[in-house]
Amino acid sequence: MIQIIAFYLFAFMVLASATLTIMARNPVHSVLWLIVAFFNAAGLMILLGAEFIAMLLVIVYVGAVAVLFLFVVMMLDIDFAELRSGFAKYLPFGVALVIGLAAEMIFAETAKDASHVGIAARFAPTPEGVPNIEALGTLIYTRYLYIFEGAGLVLLVALIGAIVLTHRKRGGVKTQNIARQNQRRPEDATRNVNQPVGQGMEL
Repeated sequence: MIQIIAFYLFAFMVLASATLTIMARNPVHSVLWLIVAFFNAAGLMILLGAEFIAMLLVIVYVGAVAVLFLFVVMMLDIDFAELRSGFAKYLPFGVALVIGLAAEMIFAETAKDASHVGIAARFAPTPEGVPNIEALGTLIYTRYLYIFEGAGLVLLVALIGAIVLTHRKRGGVKTQNIARQNQRRPEDATRNVNQPVGQGMEL
């Protein structure tokens, strides 16, 4: 009974916050409602036993993506009147997108019943009595280890490429020269002075 109440509560909050994300006039409010939708979607994933996806929703989407959206929206100079004027223009495209996503969800739900005798049964079955995260981690670091490392390598190359492409040398900036610092002798860095009494310091 508690699971049913929690499901309807999380589902209602997801639908309400998603609607407010679209209908909010202020983009900052839209991002905040999007964060609420992510949190409630994570609650639904926990009810389904997919703790790993719930953790991804909270850590990755709420902690990184939505916060990045919030910072970008707050830094940009957005004309809210012009932004609201394009709502009717893109309404048919939005309706078509919603219909397509709903059709995909219905197709996935109908195909789920036949998956135990189809192709999905031959790929990575979940052992009995093993938590979702433990089973996923076991598969990633055993059966799909090379694929996982390949994906990490691709992301690493993309990260290095983004740094190289955006790095620019600026003039007039004092940088650290390690080789010059190592070649410096102690007598070049300090000077012993017998300072007479009553005289100031020489600079």
